[in-house]
Amino acid sequence: MIIGFDGKRAVLNNTGLGNYSRLLIDVLATAYPGNEYRLYTPRIASNPRLMPLMMHENVRLIAPALPRQRALSGLWRLGPMGTQMVRDSVELIHGLSGELPLNVGKLGRPSVVTMHDVIFRRFPQTYAAIDRTIYDYKFRRAAAAATRILAISECTARDVMEFYGVPREKIDVVYQGCDAQFHRTPDAAEIAAVKERYSIERPYIIAVGSVEERKNQMLALRGLRGIDPDVDLVIVGRRTRYTDRLVAEAAATGVSDRVKFVENARFVDLPALYAGALLSSYTSRYEGFGIPVIESLSVGTPVIVASGSCLEEAAGPDAPVVNPDNAEQWTDAAARIIASTDLRQTLADRGREYVARFSDRAMADGTMQCYQRAAENF
Repeated sequence: MIIGFDGKRAVLNNTGLGNYSRLLIDVLATAYPGNEYRLYTPRIASNPRLMPLMMHENVRLIAPALPRQRALSGLWRLGPMGTQMVRDSVELIHGLSGELPLNVGKLGRPSVVTMHDVIFRRFPQTYAAIDRTIYDYKFRRAAAAATRILAISECTARDVMEFYGVPREKIDVVYQGCDAQFHRTPDAAEIAAVKERYSIERPYIIAVGSVEERKNQMLALRGLRGIDPDVDLVIVGRRTRYTDRLVAEAAATGVSDRVKFVENARFVDLPALYAGALLSSYTSRYEGFGIPVIESLSVGTPVIVASGSCLEEAAGPDAPVVNPDNAEQWTDAAARIIASTDLRQTLADRGREYVARFSDRAMADGTMQCYQRAAENF
């Protein structure tokens, strides 16, 4: 089978959607080498994270065919990209980030669209009005036009059903894994080197994710003053205006000297940053899945998650779950984990056992089954 992907995110993005796109194509190319995988991208750019993917002989990058299309690359993705896929004998089209070419229904090919989340519907206040309108238009059209929808969690599947009226039988839930670098535990020397690189000198709790209101790092910051004063909070992620609120809160509660912000951490350093922590905190108010949860558990660091979306689904039945607005609950959970080496080890062992289900092979097999259903139902 020749599979054509909207490869913009895989080529040009270094965060969540880009990581998902590269991982999916990598695991498919490895598990099903008899297929061809073509990434259609508005422009070809240098991206070190893309290099391992391009080592596969069955993966190709394809840019707009005509100069005027390259000049208007945003418009190319709306329609001409799909037409180019058909000319290139693509047999199935996969939109990796909630959208498909607007003419996909006229291309005579089965199509799949991955839906990650509809947070812009759940938390509209965190998006500009124009962005909400565009996302909603693209998602609604893609949900209606796709032969099948691939949702990254049961939570996302429920949201797609609720907001876009999609029947459950049209949706396949395929969990994603995490990058292969998280499949091992960093040794003591690597952890020490990374802590030195980021000037981390004391025991710490880590919170990985863009520093924004929805991610709710405020809960850990407010809970920090209730735990061992020798333990710090290290917040790793892109800073936004929400950072100023966290800084002000830290000053008001007297924990400024215990809160450290790390921006632009190297991706290769993340496993050691997780592994060096006493525990991980991921108390986002809403997520489609929550990759930092399985990254942390994969390297053996227990995680506290918030209730209300998919995070219990990602973390498993043993992870402590707290109300996203209850700092006392967070403090109690963190204090118990910090105080007991045995509890930390138990949570680490059970977490690792649970996240084994989010394997590369399971991701590849589930996606291929989705493709087969799309071909059969087209």
